[in-house]
Amino acid sequence: MLKLPEVSTRKRGVGSDQIIIKTRKVPNDDRLGKFGEMMIEMLPQVLAFTIFVPSEKAFSRDLGLRVNDSLNDTYAVLTRILGLSAVPCPLSSMDVPFSEQQLSYNSLSGFKLFISKDIDGMLVVNRIKYEMVDLRKKRL
Repeated sequence: MLKLPEVSTRKRGVGSDQIIIKTRKVPNDDRLGKFGEMMIEMLPQVLAFTIFVPSEKAFSRDLGLRVNDSLNDTYAVLTRILGLSAVPCPLSSMDVPFSEQQLSYNSLSGFKLFISKDIDGMLVVNRIKYEMVDLRKKRL
């Protein structure tokens, strides 16, 4: 099981200023998948990006992409998705406030992304809940 940070809050009280970090377990086989890995390989290594990668199920269900499809068509679709879902700055789940307030970022193609946390501390981007957060390229 892979443990990822979920929420950081400060425990407030008299003489208390502790940071509490909750973790969420994600099964090892619940990784980015082939299409997510292909998207990340497209990013330059010397610049910091944050990318919101759809799940393999979403690629199949919503975009009709299959692992065995033509790579030329697949790369064209993934390039478009990358432009819509990547922001040119590092963003950690810890940077997103735990409230109803949303952060707003422009993607590489200028598409507006609204980022917030739901009641469970999960990241929500344009009303889509993300299951895995804070993965780094060097760890993938």
